[in-house]
Amino acid sequence: MTGQSKTRPVSRRRLLTGGALTVGGAVAGAAAVIAATGSGDQSGEPAPVAATAAGTGTGTAAGTGTTIEAFHGPRQAGVATEPQAHAAFVAFTLHRGADRAALGRLMRLLTDDAARLTQGRPALADTEPELAVLPARLTVTFGFGPGLYAAAGRDDRRPPSVAELPAFAIDRLQPAWSGGDLLLQICADDPLTVTHAQRMLVKDARPFAAVRWVQSGFRRSRGTQSPAHTQRNVLGQLDGTANPRPGTPAFEQAVWTADGPDWLRDGTTLVVRRIRAELETWDKLGRADKELAVGRRLDTGAPLSGQHEHDEPDFSALNEGGLPVIPDFAHMTRARVTDDRLKILRRPYNYDGVPDADGRADSGLIFAAYQADIDRQYLPIQRRLAERDLLNDWITPIGSAVFAVPPGCEAGGWIGERLLG
Repeated sequence: MTGQSKTRPVSRRRLLTGGALTVGGAVAGAAAVIAATGSGDQSGEPAPVAATAAGTGTGTAAGTGTTIEAFHGPRQAGVATEPQAHAAFVAFTLHRGADRAALGRLMRLLTDDAARLTQGRPALADTEPELAVLPARLTVTFGFGPGLYAAAGRDDRRPPSVAELPAFAIDRLQPAWSGGDLLLQICADDPLTVTHAQRMLVKDARPFAAVRWVQSGFRRSRGTQSPAHTQRNVLGQLDGTANPRPGTPAFEQAVWTADGPDWLRDGTTLVVRRIRAELETWDKLGRADKELAVGRRLDTGAPLSGQHEHDEPDFSALNEGGLPVIPDFAHMTRARVTDDRLKILRRPYNYDGVPDADGRADSGLIFAAYQADIDRQYLPIQRRLAERDLLNDWITPIGSAVFAVPPGCEAGGWIGERLLG
């Protein structure tokens, strides 16, 4: 590294961690560093490895064989991206006094470091740069919660559906897993990569916001199964069979925002629900009862009226007793959507906490649902599930948060620029 590139991280770190860490002081200094260093191409670091458009393709990091995901592009990566094995959802509460100008500085800092880390390059203030060289398909996706618009004086530009969800009778929400002004969804195929990126980005945000909650999740490791396989949750069921597929018109219609606020075009909205699995009582069910609750066979994921996972369910089929083969209270029945425009993209991760003293598991699902409009797509499904889903006897929502995911940015730009710039 040149002498110039060695001093820049120290300068920014000193501004972020030394002296008065007020929004008006350290924040302004941090922004000055961004202005001084400019884009990644001017930093003295190696140029990013070439990759395809964000969220849709990959490249290979030279000399390592590690796959990377492009950061820059019209849409943020981490939505249409093939889900990685590990994820951290990090929500922040903005400090009092974090106004629109401060938020612009924050997003410049976060965008700059996220762009570097996703390409296998250390953040500007990275004291452990060796931990950044294996990106492992790292993506960082930003979401704006309801409180961010008020803080920025932009509440008139908040998408109407980005608001606290209505209360549902099945909810047992805990503040420890709910709400948030800003979200970082950090995903990679390696847990150390996720951990390091999380630490770097939390350090960037510290003068502007406090960590509200962190939810860490996992899926099967990359290479364990073909990407075509639908993932399983901790209840053993396949989760995401009915998802729209990236690259199809159905995905375009369901996920990406084409109307609404101009600043959100090519963005989307995100609902994050933490759903505890009541495994102790689930384990007491026989296999047939579990399959009736879900409406699908646990081994293949096929609807109870079919043989294969993607068979069209026949809700009119009756069993020998004259009862529906797929009950009208089964989870699949209640969650079913036939109009492509009203579907949602499920991109969930399992979580597994520390068992209690008696060995009872603390496990469940970080349910991440992407859709163009929460009111039009997510809420009708959730209302049906809350009303009459038999699976509710074995799952409990304990956390809930909503965010707008702004469009991506080109090199030299920053996430949220259309709203905060």
